[in-house]
Amino acid sequence: MLAVNDIHTYYGDSYILQGVSLRVEPSQVVCLLGRNGAGKTTTIRSIIGFTPPRAGSIVFNARDITRVPSDRIARAGIGLVPQGRRIFPDLTVRENLMLAARPSPGSGQVAGWTLGALYEQLPRLRERATHRGNELSGGEQQMVAIGRALMSNPELLLMDEPTEGLAPLIVREIARLLLTLKAQKQSILLVEQNLALALQVADRVYVMSKGRIVFEGTADALRHNEEVKKQYLGV
Repeated sequence: MLAVNDIHTYYGDSYILQGVSLRVEPSQVVCLLGRNGAGKTTTIRSIIGFTPPRAGSIVFNARDITRVPSDRIARAGIGLVPQGRRIFPDLTVRENLMLAARPSPGSGQVAGWTLGALYEQLPRLRERATHRGNELSGGEQQMVAIGRALMSNPELLLMDEPTEGLAPLIVREIARLLLTLKAQKQSILLVEQNLALALQVADRVYVMSKGRIVFEGTADALRHNEEVKKQYLGV
């Protein structure tokens, strides 16, 4: 579904991604792990088109999207849960969600998301539906950010640090939702620092360090690789 091929991405003169390659197959949950500054968010930004790579290619569903504008990438079927939530503070929860609403592509791969279906999975959003974004807690804002991405009915969901800075109760709620999405065969590329959560939901994992992929394998292979966990994840 997604093939990132030897991409090289810069911020100005700063050379961030130095030949990153990764794959996400249909119905697969892939986790990208690494310490702060490893290049994980830059990888997401490269895929979605915010910071296009200067070299290499990104292919989604057999289409080269390397330098395609971000709005067209979103319409092609990639949803984003950005780092830092970035919901609209002056819009209500319902307005934030409906702003992204698109019909399901009807592929049969994933059940289509509607407002009712989303409220069933995240009942707190129903309770807060008329509250504005700036009236929500950090955890509630994160649920809105996830719900907004799901309402676009994406074929591939990019999630950048969805549990960052959240209380354990909210982390458990997001973990439950991720397992539900996995059971529904939603394709996901998840950037995460919570190793236990990543190993719980991932089919495959990539570990980054200094703009390069230093490990690729199954979640079970990483679980038993103490050297990689210690050297690159600080575990």
